[in-house]
Amino acid sequence: MNFSFPLGLALLALVRVAAAPSETDWPNWRGPHFDGSSSATGLPTDFSAAKATWTSPLPGPAGSTPITWGGRIFLTAPDASKNLNLLCLDQASGKALWSQSVAVGDKEKGRNNLAAPSPVTDGERVIALFGTGDLAAFDFDGKLLWQRQLYKDYGRFAIMWLYGSSPLLYDGTLYLQVLQRDEMPGDYPFFDGKPARESFLLGLDPATGKTRWKVGRKTDSTKESNESYATPLPWKRPSGTELVIVGGDHISGHSLADGTEIWRARLYEKRDDWYRIVTSPVAVGDFVLGSGPKGQPVVAYKSGGHGDVTTTHRVWDFKEAPTDWSTPLFFHDRVYVLDGGRRVLSRIEPKGGAMDWTGKIDVQDSIWGSPTGADGRIFLLSEEGNLIVCEAAPAFKQLAKVALSEGPCRSSVVVSGKSVLVRTARQLFKFGTE
Repeated sequence: MNFSFPLGLALLALVRVAAAPSETDWPNWRGPHFDGSSSATGLPTDFSAAKATWTSPLPGPAGSTPITWGGRIFLTAPDASKNLNLLCLDQASGKALWSQSVAVGDKEKGRNNLAAPSPVTDGERVIALFGTGDLAAFDFDGKLLWQRQLYKDYGRFAIMWLYGSSPLLYDGTLYLQVLQRDEMPGDYPFFDGKPARESFLLGLDPATGKTRWKVGRKTDSTKESNESYATPLPWKRPSGTELVIVGGDHISGHSLADGTEIWRARLYEKRDDWYRIVTSPVAVGDFVLGSGPKGQPVVAYKSGGHGDVTTTHRVWDFKEAPTDWSTPLFFHDRVYVLDGGRRVLSRIEPKGGAMDWTGKIDVQDSIWGSPTGADGRIFLLSEEGNLIVCEAAPAFKQLAKVALSEGPCRSSVVVSGKSVLVRTARQLFKFGTE
């Protein structure tokens, strides 16, 4: 679909955006620090719908999170005709600048659809990936730069609840992970009569979309436990930066240059055919965290390992209130873990894994997004559209619950400039002045 917009905004869309982000832009799914946090301050305190700076209509719901750069907002969404679209909005006004259809044939399964991956930008281009395997890059004016149908080269994704990993754009390379079932059953959404599959990592040239390298990733996992909805993480260490991925019951570190595996660890002892992993890894200084599914712990590993580091580099396990599908937040030297099904938020001291507190969130529905931290607060969005604000303090305190009442909501809250962006099923809300 294509939005129409006034001539003035059309001219605005032609203005070249600065290549450097502000400290508080949100260029990828987990934000500028890849951990769900922002250094923004001066954020609003009243989040009632009537106090929104603006609301902008969206063509359809999705679990993908908006991203921002230089006064632009980008997000993916299906429309009523099942087109899969990349949208661009003006952050100051909420006006639609452009929309481009990347793929067709949206599907829904469970609580997911094919617009689950969040887009990513480096200020020169914005890149969108959909669960169909369609990948495309646009400039900030909406001009198509390149497009690929990954399934033509690597087959359809063998993911039971539809592909949900977001692309990572880091230091001049576009990284994608496809951790999938090794034998696709005939009842999977994209079964093509060829059951054999492999899990792999891709490194692509963001300027052209061409593959620089591809490496396989095998584990001893079985059936659905091979599948991962997580997003790769760049982990900066004094010895260099590694690419960390989670899936197939394992966490592993890889070379940014060619994807070669440096180390790996099994996250939990229990083996189960259905232990798919949803949560992404999180860097916490010298540690990296991986979260197991369905009651399995959050585990911290220290850096510097090679080969199998399951026991040698394991620092602590957090079992008291683990998460199944929400990626933990690292904010102000603390880790925040959300159990969205039980609606419990816990704060952890990251060096030893001790729990500072755990608190019950006052909301009746589940929370499917991941927590966002900024300006001394934690922001959450429930499935039925309740925006929840908690205090990032030595004791648990819920500050607000605001019913925006537009479910289903499965996106995470975004902080950009001095504003908070909340994606509901049919609208994007902006709270704040910048």
